[in-house]
Amino acid sequence: MRRCLELAAKGKGKTGINPMVGAVLVRDGKMIAEGFHSEFGKSHAELNLLEKTEYNICSTDTLYVNLEPCCHMHKKTPPCTDMIIKSGIKHVVFGMRDPNPQVSGKGIAALRNAGIDVAGPVLEDECLRLNRGFVTLQKNSRPWITLKIARMVDGRIANPDGSMMKITRDDQNAWSHRCLRARHDGILVGVGTILTDDSRLTVRTPTPNPSPEGGGELQPYRIILDATLQIPLTATVVGDEFVSRTIVICAPDADRKKKREIESRGLLVMEVMQEARLRLRATDGQASRSHSECFDWSELWKALTTPKDSFYGISSILVEGGPTTWQLFQKAGMVDEEVTLVGA
Repeated sequence: MRRCLELAAKGKGKTGINPMVGAVLVRDGKMIAEGFHSEFGKSHAELNLLEKTEYNICSTDTLYVNLEPCCHMHKKTPPCTDMIIKSGIKHVVFGMRDPNPQVSGKGIAALRNAGIDVAGPVLEDECLRLNRGFVTLQKNSRPWITLKIARMVDGRIANPDGSMMKITRDDQNAWSHRCLRARHDGILVGVGTILTDDSRLTVRTPTPNPSPEGGGELQPYRIILDATLQIPLTATVVGDEFVSRTIVICAPDADRKKKREIESRGLLVMEVMQEARLRLRATDGQASRSHSECFDWSELWKALTTPKDSFYGISSILVEGGPTTWQLFQKAGMVDEEVTLVGA
C-alpha cells in the first residue's frame, strides 16, 4: 500500500479534480506490475496496470490500490470494477473508501458480488492525507485550504512603513517550499501581495522532495484575487515562464481592455461575482467597496474546480499573502489547516 501511495503521488498537479491513485499487483509475495493515474482524462491506475500486464492474471494474484475502485462510467474511462472483474483478479486490497457518493461502498460491493475477496481499508489515514483535496471536494464542494502565516515573535509581519521585512530563516523557507507549496495544486494571494512584493509564487527547492507527497514536475497554479485588475503588467507573474500556470480572479465589471491584455500574455483570467454586500468605512460612514471584500465563495470554487480546455481544476490551495487575505478565509470558515512560521 505504501508503494501505491508513492505511485499515486506521481500524478500530483496533473490529475486536477480527480484523485491520485496508484495500483500494485502482487504475485507470490512479489510486486510484478504497477500503474497510476498519470493525468486528468487518462487511464485510471487499475486499467493502467492491467494494460501493462496484458491481462495475464493468475488466480492467486492480489491487486492493491489506495482508493476504492470506481464503479461508474467516466467520459473517457470505463468503470475500474468492470475491468478488474473481467481480468480475473480474485483478491483486492484497498486503502480507503471513495468519498464520491456515486462510488462509496458500491465499488467494493460490485467486486464482492462478482466473487472477489476484498480487504481494507489499509493505511487509511495516509490515504486520506494524500487525497485530502479530493475528499474535501466531494464533502464540501471546495478545495482543501491550508493557511500559511509568517510573523515575528512579537507579532509583526512588516516594517513600520509597511514594506516587506525578512521574517523566516532560510531553513524555514526551504521547508515551506518543500512541504507546503510543493504539496498544493495552487498558491493563492490577494493582489496586494503582488503590488507590495512582486512575488513569484513558485516552488524553489534544490533537491526533489523524498516524501510520497512530492510536488512532481509542475509548478502549482498561482491564484491572484484581483477584483479590479490592479495587477501591473510589469509584475513578474505576468511575464515569466510560468504564465500558463497563473490565474487572475476578477469581477465581471473589471477593465475589459486590461483583461484582454493579461490573457494575451498567457494568463488565465476568471470572472467571479463579488459578494453583494457593501462595507461601511468607520471614518465617514459612507458606503464603499472594500478592497478586502471577498468574491462569492460558491462562484469562486465553481470556477477553480471546473475543468476547461487544458485546465483540469484545483483540489488543494495554499493561502499566503497578508492579513487581509488571511482574515478573509478565517472569518468565512474556509481554513482546513493553518501553519504559522515564527521568526526571531
